[in-house]
Amino acid sequence: MPTPVFVAGGAFCLLAGYLVGAVTGPDTPARTTATVVSFERSTSKLCLEGESVKDEKAASSDGVLCGTWSHPAGVVEPRKGDKFRFVTLDASATKGSEPRASTVIYGTVDRD
Repeated sequence: MPTPVFVAGGAFCLLAGYLVGAVTGPDTPARTTATVVSFERSTSKLCLEGESVKDEKAASSDGVLCGTWSHPAGVVEPRKGDKFRFVTLDASATKGSEPRASTVIYGTVDRD
């Protein structure tokens, strides 16, 4: 088999594999932006509001999402009114244990 045909075939296989993975693979979380309502440093409880929060499963009826903020050391702490870029994770208890609701918020203050 000539080398150019072999290389083209390999490139085609890689592209096809990428497309199949992108179409059938798991949904990736969308990074969204909201406004900080409150933050409690002692418990790391963060509450957010805004258009992007309304569709979150754990949001309250008044459109506020509260959860535990998970972050690396040395990041800027959020203050009321800050724009906050985030993703959430439903960390509810596993099957067979005592039910509890828990939302973990990963993100940072958006300075853009």
